[in-house]
Amino acid sequence: MKMNKQKTILISGGEGELARAILKHNKKLKILAPKKQDLNILCLKQLREYLKDNKPDIFLHAAAFTRPMLNHQKYPQKSIETNIIGTSNIVMECIRHKIKLVYISTDYVYPGLKGNYNEEDALNPFIGNRDGINKYAWSKLGGECAVRIYDNSLIIRLCMSKKPFPHNQAPSDVIKSYIYSDKAAEIILKVINLKGILNVGGIRQSIYHFALKDNPEIKEISRHDIKDILMAPDTSMDLTKLKKLMKEN
Repeated sequence: MKMNKQKTILISGGEGELARAILKHNKKLKILAPKKQDLNILCLKQLREYLKDNKPDIFLHAAAFTRPMLNHQKYPQKSIETNIIGTSNIVMECIRHKIKLVYISTDYVYPGLKGNYNEEDALNPFIGNRDGINKYAWSKLGGECAVRIYDNSLIIRLCMSKKPFPHNQAPSDVIKSYIYSDKAAEIILKVINLKGILNVGGIRQSIYHFALKDNPEIKEISRHDIKDILMAPDTSMDLTKLKKLMKEN
């Protein structure tokens, strides 16, 4: 699992939270993190030219239409274009150029009812709602479908928060496997040569208790207090596979 120092990693979404964390954490690898105007995943011509000119060994696909989640309800076309069509464009070009693909997916692809999901569990985004989170999850799962067809790929189902936690309140009845972006970056750089599917996150706990550790003033709320979206009660992930890999590394 040790990185080849000569490899070049291309990160889409170069101005995003995860890309910034990876660039900050990286000490020795060659990483390209272009801005959207330099690498628009919806423009096949630009995508092809960028790959031809830069010849990356690994494409870390972190670009996505994400927050605010309500926007997936308002702008479903953008969810489809960015998270499904854009991802499919990348898969096609990675196949064409024989580039390893690492796709950043989400814990929201799991049903969110019982928690502790492992990589082989059935996928069905939370059926208790039909709002922005649900549509975001389906768009990311649509991206996964394209990536799964390409053998030279790794799907990372990531549960990540910005650091510091970006809200002044958090639900105590929503269980997740959150980690901060700096820890996510550290893990991703260690597992980036793998193939298959991997859950990446932290310990199973409520969002409130996750945020409370760094902000003792945070307000405790219920998921039902959030008016614009309804979060699944428990999308926590089984991290057995990740823990074994990290120990081996």
